[in-house]
Amino acid sequence: KLMLPDSLRVLERGWLSSNNIVFFEGEQAALIDSGYVTHAAQTVALLEHTLAGRRLTRLLNTHSHSDHIGGNAAVTEAFGCQVIVPQGIDATIAEWDEEALLLSPLGQSGARFRHDATIAAGDEVELGGLNWRAIAVPGHDMDALAFHNPERRLLISGDALWRNGFGVIFSELLGHPEDAGGLKAARETLDVLARLPIDGVIPGHGAPFVEVADAFERAYQRLATFEQNVELLARHALRVILAFALLERRQLPRADLPDFLASLSFCRSVNARYLNHSNGVLAQWLVRDLMRAGTLRDVDGMLLAV
Repeated sequence: KLMLPDSLRVLERGWLSSNNIVFFEGEQAALIDSGYVTHAAQTVALLEHTLAGRRLTRLLNTHSHSDHIGGNAAVTEAFGCQVIVPQGIDATIAEWDEEALLLSPLGQSGARFRHDATIAAGDEVELGGLNWRAIAVPGHDMDALAFHNPERRLLISGDALWRNGFGVIFSELLGHPEDAGGLKAARETLDVLARLPIDGVIPGHGAPFVEVADAFERAYQRLATFEQNVELLARHALRVILAFALLERRQLPRADLPDFLASLSFCRSVNARYLNHSNGVLAQWLVRDLMRAGTLRDVDGMLLAV
C-alpha cells in the first residue's frame, strides 16, 4: 500500500468521476481534478469535509475530459479558488467548444467555467509543501499533464497510467486517419514516465498503487494490442462510451440504443471507419459484449448499468 505524505489526501471516486487529490498547505489547500458534473454537489461536500476549515485556493486539472473538469464550476462557486488548466486547452475551455472538449461527440455533460491561469510541461508547482514538475503525457488526451515529485518518487498520472492500463486513446480515433497519432504519443508517454524515479502512482481512477513495474508492463502490453489491431481500440472506445452513458442515465430502453448510438458523432465516425455495422448490429454487439463483461443487464428490455 502506498504511504502518502501527510499533506496529501486522495479522495478515490467511483465512475463517473475522477479521483480528487487534495493538498494541505497550512490554512490553505489545493486540488487536482474535480470529477463529473452530475457528482458536483457530492464533490463539494467531500471537499468541505476534507478541508476541515482550510481555504481552497487553487484547482488544477490534469486534462479537459468531462470526468476531470465537470466539478470545476461548482468548486469555484463554493470555494472561490483559482482554476489552472493545461496550456494546450485554455482556448478550447475559454470558447467552451463542446465538440473539441468531447462533450457532444460522446454524449456527455459539462458545466462551463472560467480558468485563471495555465500550466505547461516543464513548469514546477508547489503543492502540499512538495515541488511537482508538470510532464506532458499525450495519448489519451493530447494536452494532458502528469505531475512528478522526485523527492518522494510520486507520480500523479491522470489517465496516462492506471494500475491496469490507461484511458481510451481517443486521439487515435478522432479526425482523419492520416492525422492519427494517439497510439504513437501514448507509447512515447509511457517511455517518458518509465524513465522517472517512481515508487508510487496516484492515478486518475482507482486506488494509489506501488506496483509500478507491473503497471507499466500491463500498459505496454495493452498498447501493443491496440497498435497491432486498431479495430480493437475502436471497439474498446465504444464499450467505454456506452458504459459511461448508462452509468449516467441509469437506464436506457434497449430499443432506443441504435438511435442513441447514431446520435453521437464519435460513434458514427468510429463505426463508419473501423466497423461498418448498421446501427442495429452495432447495438446488438455492444449489449452482448457488455453483458458478457458484467457491465450491464437487460431487465425487460431496459438496459441497466451494473
